[in-house]
Amino acid sequence: MRSTGSWYEVRTATGAMLQCRLKGKFKIKGLKVTNPIAVGDKVVFEIEDENRNTGIINDILPRENYIIRQSVHKTAHGHLLATNLDQAVLIATLNFPRTSLGFIDRFLVAAESFRIPTVLVFNKLDLLNEEQIAYQQELADLYESLNYKCIFTSAVDGIGVDEFYEVLKDKVSLLSGHSGVGKSTLVNAIAPNLDLRTSEVSTFANKGVHTTTFAEMFELSHGTFIIDSPGIKELGLADMEKDEICHYFPEMLEILDECRFNNCKHIDEPNCAVKEAVMDGRIAESRYFSYLSMMDGGDNRK
Repeated sequence: MRSTGSWYEVRTATGAMLQCRLKGKFKIKGLKVTNPIAVGDKVVFEIEDENRNTGIINDILPRENYIIRQSVHKTAHGHLLATNLDQAVLIATLNFPRTSLGFIDRFLVAAESFRIPTVLVFNKLDLLNEEQIAYQQELADLYESLNYKCIFTSAVDGIGVDEFYEVLKDKVSLLSGHSGVGKSTLVNAIAPNLDLRTSEVSTFANKGVHTTTFAEMFELSHGTFIIDSPGIKELGLADMEKDEICHYFPEMLEILDECRFNNCKHIDEPNCAVKEAVMDGRIAESRYFSYLSMMDGGDNRK
């Protein structure tokens, strides 16, 4: 349910909470990560001290899926954001702070790699003028054409709050996004009893302040769980080969076999169906530029 470094909060089958630590050093085969265990993991444990309510984790059960990012401190390693998800929910804002399309696309690719459905929540509708609202609708039309559900919310005005809850109902959802996009404020709007910490966005840098320091799972209602994760500044792709990336763009995947070369990288090869689709407007330029950035190793992780 919660990871704070060396201790892990584990919820038992009866709903009781235990503070547990890992037995020895865990290494997940074929996966180099900075955190061997993540929120959402199902574990086998034994009671260590009944009086202190502590236990020892002996094993981690196989994962159905996970979302991983490149570690900020160890670039050869990944950092698990969450595991065993029904869906991921990315909260984005057009400004204050701005969520770039490159960041949105990286998140979608990371989720697609494990076939994790993703919902895009465009928050802070109350801060947008008419022109920005029209642009936001264009973005929603683009992503909905790719089968990503989009909703518009404003925790301040109560817009879309009920729809936000319906998106989460009866699922295990990872909530993610930059610091300052209003994750905690939105959650407080549907579950005020959680009273998650919120913080103002710095007007100087137009960036959020980290209020969540550790990932944590909360039960909103029976069968409805959210994982609140620390705000992500960058999202470097991890555990993914470059020639895989195009497979996680749905609009590219459906035309890959039309390229002249079966190992086409869709960058400068002749008779490339993907580039032709970009020229024809069948693939959005913004999505193609995001793809190029990821293929480049992406200094543009934001």
